[in-house]
Amino acid sequence: MDHGLIIFDADGTLRYCSVEGQPCPNRDGEWELYPGVAEKLSEFEWRGPGEDGGTGYGIASNQGGVGAGYFSLDTARELLEDTFRRAFGFDPAPGTVQLCPHHPRSGCGCRKPSPLMINRIIDLYGLEPREVLFVGDSEDDRAAADNAGCDFQWANRFFRRESEGSHPENIEPERP
Repeated sequence: MDHGLIIFDADGTLRYCSVEGQPCPNRDGEWELYPGVAEKLSEFEWRGPGEDGGTGYGIASNQGGVGAGYFSLDTARELLEDTFRRAFGFDPAPGTVQLCPHHPRSGCGCRKPSPLMINRIIDLYGLEPREVLFVGDSEDDRAAADNAGCDFQWANRFFRRESEGSHPENIEPERP
């Protein structure tokens, strides 16, 4: 099925932290795009909200380091927008980069697996969930897509990372 909108998780999907033992970047210079991300995304004709033709885009990312005090909300947003620019090759439209800054154990309503961030991006484009694909690397990502009513694909499959050079955290988990 062709999707009118593709939303991506950031950490473990588009980028990885280059600091050993650190799950996500806390500042500029601590992350890299996964190999092949920019090349794969360049295959699409992207459109922002309210534009005609092409495929809509977005990022929905838990950024619990903000709530844990590792970095500021502004830093988290800047890092995600920089990730977007490097991955897509242009600036994101307002509202297309959504993040949850809350501590992982805060019980907030926006942290994945809640669908709130995904739903905000879907609403921005005026689409139905069945027209949307969410690409991620974790069970929380998969559950958020299910909770939003949209399709889900594992990052390693979307970016064809099953071959040499795959990062272990992006290997699709065994299903019972």
